[in-house]
Formats: sequence, structure tokens, C-alpha cells
Amino acid sequence: MLNDIADQALGNAMASPIKEIDVLWINAGLSCDGDTIAMTAATQPSVEDLVLGGLPWIPKVNFLNLFLAYENGDDFMARFHLAAQGAIDPFILVVEGSIPDESNKAEGYWASFGTDQKTGQPITTCEWIDRLAPKAWAVIAAGTCATYGGIHAMEGNPTGCMGLADYLGWGWKSTAAIPIVNVPGCPVQPDNFMEVLLYLLRQAAGGAPMIPLDAALRPTWLFSQTVHEGCDRGGITSRAILPPSTAGRRAS
Repeated sequence: MLNDIADQALGNAMASPIKEIDVLWINAGLSCDGDTIAMTAATQPSVEDLVLGGLPWIPKVNFLNLFLAYENGDDFMARFHLAAQGAIDPFILVVEGSIPDESNKAEGYWASFGTDQKTGQPITTCEWIDRLAPKAWAVIAAGTCATYGGIHAMEGNPTGCMGLADYLGWGWKSTAAIPIVNVPGCPVQPDNFMEVLLYLLRQAAGGAPMIPLDAALRPTWLFSQTVHEGCDRGGITSRAILPPSTAGRRAS
């Protein structure tokens, strides 16, 4: 059944490629914002390549990240509110930082992003996820905190933090029948994240099939091997061919 839904969504994308898409980045989970900073160092492709139209065969990209935007305050938040109202479609939602449990306390909040236009009160990060995720064309969890909870999810942390898939559900799918795409890393490897975003943009344009993910919702081509398996000296340690100073102990 799920395969049929995915095939239908892919067929629709191929039939009517997306010409323009927003990337709405929420960095208001519990994090150090290191994933945003790391992403600015990407070169294959770079953020500039995407937003300035330097790459062919992908939609026009409107990229909204708090650290990189010209706008600020209400002007910056405007497109997030419009997306929550269904006035912006399609968009890719990027979540950075672990997701707190806002239900585990009597008052207050753990994390917020902007304020309610009517009440002036903070809008919690969880509220934004609840509003935007059901309308998103795709959802990316950027960095280890967003993917699996990170250091904030350790036992005893009062925030009750978790990863995005724990919050939305591991079987959750977007309006395009795309599962949550997890790109872990502390911080996320810049080119890994941008490569995943580029793949989704190619998919949106009808130029790529459904993104392949493993059981942990990670892109298979990036996470099918460990760093050790890709090391050109890995075989040396596996066979315990060690220099004299370490000959008495095996590499772990």
C-alpha cells in the first residue's frame, strides 16, 4: 500500500515538475546552531549554488534560514506563517535541534520560534512542527540532535528531548509520500546535507526517483558504509599489521 502511494506521488512529480519551492529552516530545536554554521561551508553544492540558480534542472529555491536571511523579526517569520496557513506550497521543512516534550510540565515552554500574531505569545517549536510538517512536500532532520535527540536526549534531561522521527513517528510521510530524511552528524557534514537537499530538489523537478533511505531514515548512498570501511588503511588494522610500538595490542 505504501509503495503504491509512493509510486503515485513520484508519478505526479514526474508529470508536473515543481518549478519553485521554499526551504523553510527551523533552527529552534535544542541545539548549538552548529548545523546551520556547518552548512555554510558546503561546496558540493554550496548554498549559493542553489539560491542563485547556479545549478540546472532543479526548481527555483527560496531559502529561509534565520542566520542567513536579510529579513528579521516579523518580516522573516511571514513566510512561515503563510506556509502554516497553506498559502505557500510546496516547501521543504528543515528542522535543526532536538525536539523537547512540551507536555511534561505544568507551565512555561522549552523552545520557541517567533510569536503568535494575535496574542503576542511565543510559538513553541513543537507547535511549528505540528503546523508545518503536515503541509510539507518533504521534511529533513539536520544533525544528530534533530535526527535522534543528540546530547539533550540523555537520561535525566528535564526537557524530555527526542529526535524528529520520535516526535512525528517513524512511519510518518510527507504530502509527497516521502519519509522523514535524517542527515545525522555533530555537526552535520556540510556536503552531506547539501547533497541530500539537492537530491530532493532533483526529485521535485521530476529528475530523480524516490530518495532511498535505510532503516534509520538515512540516505543509503551516504550511510551504507562506516568511515572505517572507507579508510584506505582499514585493512591494515583489521589484519593487526601494527607498528612495533603497538604490536602487543590489537586495534579496537
